Amino acid sequence: MISKHWKHAASAATLVVCLAAAAPGAMAQAPDNSAHNKNQDNQTQSADTQSNTKSDRDITAKIRKEIMANKDLSTYAHNVKIVTKNGAVTLKGPVKSDDEKAKVAEIAANVVSADKVTNEITIAK
Repeated sequence: MISKHWKHAASAATLVVCLAAAAPGAMAQAPDNSAHNKNQDNQTQSADTQSNTKSDRDITAKIRKEIMANKDLSTYAHNVKIVTKNGAVTLKGPVKSDDEKAKVAEIAANVVSADKVTNEITIAK
């Protein structure tokens, strides 16, 4: 009986070694979302350029709260990036439709005037 169990254990170990050798980099490959972050250079608004002043943080928080309160919006819309600097708001990220894009921009315009909102939201494919 013992030798039978050793044969199964040895077969399983051989299988694992063979699978690991067949695809050496497959198990260690890191996730890559750089395709989603394209067109993000130092000239555009990003989380790194978010102002830390109380008024800008308050604007961002109000917009985020209103977006999250709207249950008609998708998870994509709930996760739009909101960058506020000197009272000007930039919206970035994908949403599901043109209607969502317009609704998120409308929410932001209700917190600050529409002329202070830059809408860089894209439609997810």
